[in-house]
Parts: sequence; C-alpha cells; structure tokens
Amino acid sequence: MKKVALVTGSSRGIGRAEAYRLAHDGYAVCVNYIRRKDKADELVSLLASEGLEAMAFGADVADRDAVDAMVRAAEDTFGPVTLLVNNAGIARQFQFQDITPEYWKRIFDVNLGGAYNTIQAVLPRMLHEHAGVIVNTASIWGLHGASCEAAYSATKHAVVGLTKSLAAELAPTHIRVNAVAPGIIDTDMVRPLGEETLAELVKRTPLDRLGRPEDIAAAVSFLASEQASFITGQILTCDGGFVSL
Repeated sequence: MKKVALVTGSSRGIGRAEAYRLAHDGYAVCVNYIRRKDKADELVSLLASEGLEAMAFGADVADRDAVDAMVRAAEDTFGPVTLLVNNAGIARQFQFQDITPEYWKRIFDVNLGGAYNTIQAVLPRMLHEHAGVIVNTASIWGLHGASCEAAYSATKHAVVGLTKSLAAELAPTHIRVNAVAPGIIDTDMVRPLGEETLAELVKRTPLDRLGRPEDIAAAVSFLASEQASFITGQILTCDGGFVSL
C-alpha cells in the first residue's frame, strides 16, 4: 500500500520538519495549515522540486467537518492515510485564575479535540486494512506539571491518556499508537518567552541546548517506521534530559 501521511499543523515549526522528513521517508504528505497558507504552499513547492509528493489543505482541526473534508481530499489525491501525525496545537501561559472560559474551551478543542477529530476521520480505512500508525504530540508538560501551564498541561496529560488507551484498543487490528513528548524546542511557540528565559531553560537542559524541530521529526520518523513495529502505547520523551534525568 502507498505510504500516505497527514501531518496536522505542518506549515511551520515542528510540523513542517515532520512533514519534510516523512516526505523524504517515502510518504506522500498532506500538509495541514489553519492560517499560513503561504508557508504550507512554500513547503509543498519545495518538496515538489525535490521530486516528492505533497499537497496542502487548510483546516482547523477543531472543526470536524473541515477535518473530514481534509481527509477526503488526501484520500482522493494519494489514497488512504496510513500515518497520522497529530501535531497541531496551541499554547499560552496564564496564571490559572486568568484563564478565560473561552481559552479553556479553545485549547481543549484544538489540542485534544483535534486529535479526536483526525483519528476518527482516518480510522475507518485503517481498521479496514488492519494497518496504520498514529503518532500524537504530547509534551513534557503532559508528563509533569508546570507553573502557568495548567490549561496546556491538562490537554497534554489527556493526549497521553488517549494514546495509551487507544493503543490498547487498536492493538488487535495491528494499528500502532504512540506519542512524542517534546521538551523545549526552538520554535515560534517558545520564542516569546524571551532570550533571558530561553537561556535559563538551556541551562536546565542537560544536553545544553534547545531542541530543534528536526529532533522531533526524527523521533516521529522512527515511530512510524518498521523499526518500531513492536512499539505501541509509548510516550517517547525528546527533551535533552530536561525532565528525564
């Protein structure tokens, strides 16, 4: 069967690196975006120039109808999705008493609801084939709490629970479900923390650097590969030792 990957939130940052890596691993890739069509189209053009297959599709993963349309488009273009990478997510730092009901709902709708929507959309074909791989994006804050990260941490703890539970449920059909848990990665999401805070985070990281999007892409590539064919229900922490040591 043709290898087809859907990577949500892949116009920039970690998702972009994942889509780029997977295309070079032989997948036809659906690049998902919500606002930055320019960046998604730029990535698709780059991959096409390298002789690789890719398409872009704009969809808010919190919108089930939009997700269903995206999966149909990917299937019509490339065939059934064999690898789903749930990367799309949002994060902002708030003291708990300052979290509005609107933000609380939105972060759960995207970070957890997005995974629910995309998994349900691709699962029927995976179940039919008794094959497929799902890689969710958790976080080190989904394994450990963090000050001013209660909403984000709660969503990522939920992603961990979803990953482990779904892995057990789908194992009899040979569909593998794992997650990556990035640490502090040098992306647009963390740069607003400021140079001083980022320098302190580097000091707290035993490997003495911020992570790169390519580090997470390599982990996803491994979990998607045949080398990981006996691995399911696992959370692969990629944090330079930040909370692991």
